Amino acid sequence: MTDHLDGAVIPTGFDVPVEPLRRAAHFTGEPGCIAEAREFAALFLEQLKNEWCAKLDERADGAVLLVVSELVTNADRHSNGPYILELEGTDTSLTVAVYDSSAALPRVFPRDPERIGRHGLEIVRALAQDLRVERVPVGKCVRAVLSLSS
Repeated sequence: MTDHLDGAVIPTGFDVPVEPLRRAAHFTGEPGCIAEAREFAALFLEQLKNEWCAKLDERADGAVLLVVSELVTNADRHSNGPYILELEGTDTSLTVAVYDSSAALPRVFPRDPERIGRHGLEIVRALAQDLRVERVPVGKCVRAVLSLSS
């Protein structure tokens, strides 16, 4: 960053953004919303690379998109209304938060390779550094924190 003093440009030495990059999107739950959420997340990752110089490889990109897919799919299936996808990131971590109108808290089932379906939160837990669920006034928020550093 630079300071401007009487037209002179003075380097300050602080070239890293101070605030995390934050974006949010509202989805109605209509067909195509899950794909739109993934596209929104992919654009966010590109912006994070450009503005925060985040060094993300294909594996990190894939992990983020998979977590977004799983959390948004759960909100789409289990809530009776719209949901919000909120992303916040720096060069070292990214938080994916999904708010929906259902007060029912998600359940993580015990590992069972014979079970068909219901592996979403199991996958998210394996990829995330931290996973939290909290009730909010209009439903719940499921928040996953992913480490972007190897």
